[in-house]
Amino acid sequence: MERSLNVNNLVKKYGAKTALMDVSFSVKEGSCFGLLGPNGAGKSTTMKIITGIIEADSGDVDVFGQDIRKSADSIRSLIGYVPQEITLYEKISAYNNLVFFGEMYGVRGKLLKERIAEVFEQVGLSERGNDAIHTYSGGMKRRINIAAAMLHKPKLIILDEPTVGIDPQSRNHIFEIIKTLRNEGVTIIYSTHYMEEVEALCDDIAIIDHGKVIVQGNLDELLHLYATKAIYLELEDQQVPPVIIGVTKVSEHKKGWLLETDEVLFSMEKTIQTVTEMGTKVKALEMMKPSLESVFLTLTGTTLRD
Repeated sequence: MERSLNVNNLVKKYGAKTALMDVSFSVKEGSCFGLLGPNGAGKSTTMKIITGIIEADSGDVDVFGQDIRKSADSIRSLIGYVPQEITLYEKISAYNNLVFFGEMYGVRGKLLKERIAEVFEQVGLSERGNDAIHTYSGGMKRRINIAAAMLHKPKLIILDEPTVGIDPQSRNHIFEIIKTLRNEGVTIIYSTHYMEEVEALCDDIAIIDHGKVIVQGNLDELLHLYATKAIYLELEDQQVPPVIIGVTKVSEHKKGWLLETDEVLFSMEKTIQTVTEMGTKVKALEMMKPSLESVFLTLTGTTLRD
């Protein structure tokens, strides 16, 4: 598969502080790529370098075969960027905001009117187009921000923490927008610190922490390689589980116990056998779904912090 983006050995420092240290990753064309990491990890700095807003101290960014240092203007026409901060004019209507941003992207006249109507429909705000932005909720403002980034039909859309502080309805709208764009062949980079969003949306991911890429690759493969394998067990009267063959670690979890094991099915079978022999009733026994949370813990030794 073609690569729409190659990021190679980016370094960025602000005085004595190193924001990025040798950051590298690549993104397949037409995929949704998750850049996952805690606040302050370097995600926003990376996004701004890719879009040409700031320059790296060293390293290269290649977007659809073009070097960002040599072809910044040409590359910007291929990218739709949705920053973490809301970038809208509060006192004018959403429609007039989109006129402004459309013209900034070089879209004008009849085509701009058509595209504004289309993106309003895509973000579910057609009936609110004439209302001033200050009357919008936080989630609605973010949806207009995304609409602005789609006006020129970019081949690559970059979303930096697009669901922070928004309502569930807007979050669902954003998810549907992303899925539709991906189905249309648009490449998406989705930066977030919400693991469940990456699991729901992304094909491939890179985990970044303290300005370094810890790991990158296909989401399912990373879950298979690094996620903790475990089963959840709840016993009658919240009893402590017995020693079970194949289980390497036991810890409290919810109302029961998390039993870590490399052989999940074997350990489930042994759990049923052992508990039955004890004469104890099992209230719950289930295979735990591998999660990015356990991948992050395995690779960094810490939980993902806000």
